[in-house]
Amino acid sequence: MLTNFTFAILFASVFLFLFALIMKGLNTLILQMENVSLMRDGSYILQNINWTVQHGEHWAIIGLNGSGKTTLLKIISGYMLPSKGSVTVLGKRFGNYDLRELRKSIGWVSISLHESLYGNESAEEIVLSGKFASIGLYETPTKHDIYRANEILELFGCSSLQKRNYSTLSQGEKQKIILARALMGSPKILILDEPCTGLDLFARESFLSLIQIISNSANSPTILYVSHHIEEILPLFKKTLLLKDGTIHSAGITKEILTNQNLSNFFRRSVEFSWTNERPSVHINI
Repeated sequence: MLTNFTFAILFASVFLFLFALIMKGLNTLILQMENVSLMRDGSYILQNINWTVQHGEHWAIIGLNGSGKTTLLKIISGYMLPSKGSVTVLGKRFGNYDLRELRKSIGWVSISLHESLYGNESAEEIVLSGKFASIGLYETPTKHDIYRANEILELFGCSSLQKRNYSTLSQGEKQKIILARALMGSPKILILDEPCTGLDLFARESFLSLIQIISNSANSPTILYVSHHIEEILPLFKKTLLLKDGTIHSAGITKEILTNQNLSNFFRRSVEFSWTNERPSVHINI
């Protein structure tokens, strides 16, 4: 028979084991949206969104213009609150946490951010401003901050742009600087909102190669890549979500989501889909 002492030790061991499993599950959860809807002027922009992102997953989010992609991103980053449903990001449930603090853990790259940045600042200053999540550099960076900013610029092959005025840079160079800025705060989530808009073929591939480098780095953030171009889905995006008319059309393993049948249903047009060197492409049958 088990003595009271032995039973107590056994009970404590089982409890600690189960507690560790629960904590491990919590630590791997990056994002959870449950029955999330957003209504404006009597119409749904998003409706019944149920989506979970685990640590170590990188997702591509594909949708046509007006599908609700940007609204989805604004909810994730705490700039908009849903009309109903619950949102938990990095273990923080909306309504129980200061969302301003949460945003410090989220890096955001988008073409609209270009319009907000001051063109008379140097590339280095704009990258440094990412440490403080500010538009403009109003705080004095430390020597470590300056070293890190230049380290990222060097990694991106942009050391020569360090002192260049931001307004004089090409579109592709600007996008790299915005990406470097997003990494300055060591984000846990990196949101890329149609980052290749306005880039030519070569600038696009150069930018996408940086995304691959980031995903391979130690302590890589979870990457959410938003686009309406399927050919931009890199091999690192093992998961894909198709967003249509404010609802999730399908979500899951990329190679199971991107098929002729599913994409034809998604686009409501007959399409021919193929893979080349682990990159997808789609042709619409007109």
